[in-house]
Amino acid sequence: MSFTDRLVLWLHIGFAIFTIGTVTAAIMSTPRYIRARNQTVVGYLYRITRIYTLLSLGVLVFGLVLAQIDKDFAKPWLSVSLTLFIVALVLLVLIMRDQHRAIAALELAAAAEAPAAGSVPAAEVVPVSAEEHAGDEEAARDGEPPAPNLLGSPGVPAAQVASVERGRITTMGGVVALIYLVILVLMVWNS
Repeated sequence: MSFTDRLVLWLHIGFAIFTIGTVTAAIMSTPRYIRARNQTVVGYLYRITRIYTLLSLGVLVFGLVLAQIDKDFAKPWLSVSLTLFIVALVLLVLIMRDQHRAIAALELAAAAEAPAAGSVPAAEVVPVSAEEHAGDEEAARDGEPPAPNLLGSPGVPAAQVASVERGRITTMGGVVALIYLVILVLMVWNS
């Protein structure tokens, strides 16, 4: 193996270690901070995911160069690895979309909470129960506005802020991590 071959291999492995590990950690941390409603940290995790997803393309580029040098394109494990990597990139794009939506939902929740926080002391704010929600529907039929909940806006309990995005990020993040592990096993097993 020449110096150029080794350099490409080192770059491929280096990009894999520093980008894939970082993007996986950022994805796996995002749901915790969405649940905690920490918009600032979720914004940083979104930025980290976006930057390191772009940098992870270096893994793909140097992997393709390495496969060209070693003339490995005919091997099935390489085709499987490339396909899985592309699937992981698509899932990362979907995760970034959900992170962005979660940030927007957290901003909306914070904006709805701000006026409510000034009008009702925090100790007096209680969640809306099912019976109270049924009363809100009756009040709406009578022309009265529904009672506010924790967010100060009707119909969105605090526990449900960005819960769909949080679930999708968790699920797709787990799939992406599993894909990376399968690729790692294929690379090590066939080298």
